[in-house]
Amino acid sequence: MVSPIYEDMTPNLKRARLVFIVVAILFGVVLFFYWKIQILNYGKFWTASESNRTREIVIPAPRAILTDRGGSVILANNVVAFKVSLIRENTRNLEESLARISPLLGLDVAVLRQRIDKYMTLPLFRPIVVKDNLSLTEVSQIEGRRMDFPELVIETEPKRAYPFLSFAAHALGYLQELTPEDLRTAFKDRKIGDMAGKTGIEGAYESRLAGVDGKLVEVVDSLGRKRDELERVEPRQRAKLALTLDFDLQAMAEELLAGKEGAIVALDARTGGVLALASFPTYDPNKFITRFTPEEWIELARNPDTPLVNRALQGQYSPGSIFKPAMAIGALDLGLITEQTTFFCAGAALFYGRPFHCWFEPGHGSLNLPEAIRQSCNVYFYNLGMRMKIDDIARYADELGLGKKTGVDIAGEKTGLVPSTEWKRKTQGEPWYPGETISVAIGQGPLQVTPLQIAAMTAQIANRGTRFQPHLVLEDDAKAGVSATRTSIPSAIFEKVIEGMWRSANMEGTGRGAKVEKFDVCAKTGSTQTIGRETSERLGIKKKTHSWFTGFAPRNNPEIVVTILIEFGGGGGAAAAPIAGRLFKLYKDKHDRPSPSSGN
Repeated sequence: MVSPIYEDMTPNLKRARLVFIVVAILFGVVLFFYWKIQILNYGKFWTASESNRTREIVIPAPRAILTDRGGSVILANNVVAFKVSLIRENTRNLEESLARISPLLGLDVAVLRQRIDKYMTLPLFRPIVVKDNLSLTEVSQIEGRRMDFPELVIETEPKRAYPFLSFAAHALGYLQELTPEDLRTAFKDRKIGDMAGKTGIEGAYESRLAGVDGKLVEVVDSLGRKRDELERVEPRQRAKLALTLDFDLQAMAEELLAGKEGAIVALDARTGGVLALASFPTYDPNKFITRFTPEEWIELARNPDTPLVNRALQGQYSPGSIFKPAMAIGALDLGLITEQTTFFCAGAALFYGRPFHCWFEPGHGSLNLPEAIRQSCNVYFYNLGMRMKIDDIARYADELGLGKKTGVDIAGEKTGLVPSTEWKRKTQGEPWYPGETISVAIGQGPLQVTPLQIAAMTAQIANRGTRFQPHLVLEDDAKAGVSATRTSIPSAIFEKVIEGMWRSANMEGTGRGAKVEKFDVCAKTGSTQTIGRETSERLGIKKKTHSWFTGFAPRNNPEIVVTILIEFGGGGGAAAAPIAGRLFKLYKDKHDRPSPSSGN
């Protein structure tokens, strides 16, 4: 009998098992991708599929209008503008599309590619703005060839416009296009191509100024042509915002400052409202609306004239003689002097074995405090510096708002610097020497202030110790009384310093250039060295000085503060005081009211 022959099926079973595993894995992968498409990425593909028959267009909202304090002069407005965007999803080959679009838009391919690359990580169906501020001719050319360029879409937008060009540019600020980083962080609710405030009022009040966008949902065909309208939500513009700026004062301040380098600040002494804020050189904020290329931005930022720097808030200078009122207030409050304390000025004096000079070489003779302020005598204040400790000076400077931000409601403000023993120990690892205090007593040495700080200090002196926070939005004037703070220094001490400032303007003192008849201007001038006396004599060159003026009017119930800084302007009395005089006169003429007629 023949035994049956059995075939060994083990290899076949192994191969079948392997095939089964492979098929199972492939099936699992297919199921995973179906799950990913249907569940995980449902929203993305639903949006894409809907976009084949509907198109949602954002209707940009215009920004709130900015006006002067009277509300009748528009400082920042909106105009209708056209822009063209590219939708990458509608292109077969992006590079070929850019090459075809380049001559139509009059832009180099490199510039187009640069704009596209900036937003390359965003979804393909998102429009990317490639050119804005289109003329009507450009719009008609693009619309006329819409069938040839389905990737291009024309949109309208309200464009920010500053009708007076560079007028109050540093106060108003400028807008810039949001970067991809901005869209991922602080502006998650905004879209590519949007502009937002970066500096000044535009930046500080961005959420108050930006409107609420509307939207339009359209039915479109395969070529992107509108067939029907499903939904429309109109954009909402926010109410206009009135600033504290006085148009006439601002215009004159800019006119008087043109061609110089410096800053002018005028404050409402009763509220802290900024009546004028001028900085020169300046810029035209309209240019920022047209989307700078990186090269254009670098060129502007590196301009040696630094037009983007707001010298009123960001310029830090030695105060020179306009620091003397602060010295006088401290010495009076400490009881080191009275207003009748006299010192003799012979044109120079020895302190700690070293000669210190007065600006008036023949000398002023014997002076009390009001006369020392009127004549701005250095020797008088050198004597105060010998009697006061640097930490006492720093304490009173701090009480008057120096060496710290004023809290003005726009960004970029610098703190300045008031030296002290602790400051020198920390920064230089050395003790403070009494001889250094002599220079600080006349506003020299490491002391640094901004024009806005000086204006705020002057307003505090004018108000006999009451301090208002500087601000640029008119509605904050109503809150000024609530936010006002009061120093512990007695009002009578401020009155004694004000007497000297009044004499400076009205009794042929250094501030006489600011005198205005029947307005009781109180003034203090200053000139700060940019190189020391010894250095100028050693090198045989003329000393260059910055010109300062600060003052207020009228003496009783003060209304306006004016502070002026002119870089390399020379003497403060000759260069800055006459400018202040014209601003005081304009304010007086504008606010004087003729008395009613007493009869026919």
